[in-house]
Amino acid sequence: MSQPKTFDSSLALLPGPWEHRHVDANGIRFHVAEARPAAPRDAPLVLLLHGFPEYWGSWTNQIPRLAEAGYRVVAPDLRGYGATDKPPRGYDAYTMAADIVGLVRALGERHAHVVGHDLGGILAFAAASFHPKQFRSLTVVSAAHPLRQRAALAVDPRGQLAASKHLLAFQAPYYDRLLEAKDAERVGRLMERWSGPAWRETEDFREYVRMCRTLIQIERSSFCALEAFRWPFRTATGLAGRRFVKLLQQPFDVPTLQVHGDLDTCVLPRTAQGSGRYVRGVYEWRLLRGLGHFPQREAPDAITDEILAWIGRNR
Repeated sequence: MSQPKTFDSSLALLPGPWEHRHVDANGIRFHVAEARPAAPRDAPLVLLLHGFPEYWGSWTNQIPRLAEAGYRVVAPDLRGYGATDKPPRGYDAYTMAADIVGLVRALGERHAHVVGHDLGGILAFAAASFHPKQFRSLTVVSAAHPLRQRAALAVDPRGQLAASKHLLAFQAPYYDRLLEAKDAERVGRLMERWSGPAWRETEDFREYVRMCRTLIQIERSSFCALEAFRWPFRTATGLAGRRFVKLLQQPFDVPTLQVHGDLDTCVLPRTAQGSGRYVRGVYEWRLLRGLGHFPQREAPDAITDEILAWIGRNR
């Protein structure tokens, strides 16, 4: 009889020009990868937030260049992912947005340039709405403002709703077990479907997907990963959901750059582009040709250039 596979979260601790450590924030222990510039004194903090079904390693191509440019760079595993704690609760948008602010404070900073991809971008939008003073700037990659995403699901049935069938599947209480099944092959299929065609054919794609599939199988990771997507559906008509919508309806003043691939089949460009209405401050939109849902992996230099230019303007 074959033994069940075991997975160690230390697999997420990839070697590189960064330091791995743990930070206590908002009641849990976060794993972070951190890189500091040669002259670290008063270096502005850049916080890099990954998406689903990923981990901090989404940003391995960006971390060294940002540190070389004079920034203190921190890429955490989000709550429930990678080598960060996986508590049974706390996957509502309020708590996960508070995680971002808590991390900034736990790192000894008053504010940060925040860069978020996919789920990380959604949470960054929420955190900027709730705690704008903790943001120097916001860069959102491959994500829509939560209210824009919600509206698109309702009014664009052949577009965003059709592209979001996975979100409906995630609501099944047993789907976390299906996500882990057969070495998390469903994770691989989702990532392949969402990726741009050029990156999909590379060894980097295969290795990155392999790591994401492995980490999603660590105890409770699949459950935790899905809970953040279940909360909006569970609370849509309740008091918590109505309060969340009301808070998000107020535009925020944080300078915001939104970067999106024109071939993104997970969050359609037309869905994301409407997010600017929720930003009262400076807002810019970049549509990058030939890229899918993972621009920071598909065209790392182009994305890093965009991030450096934006945070440099808002330093």
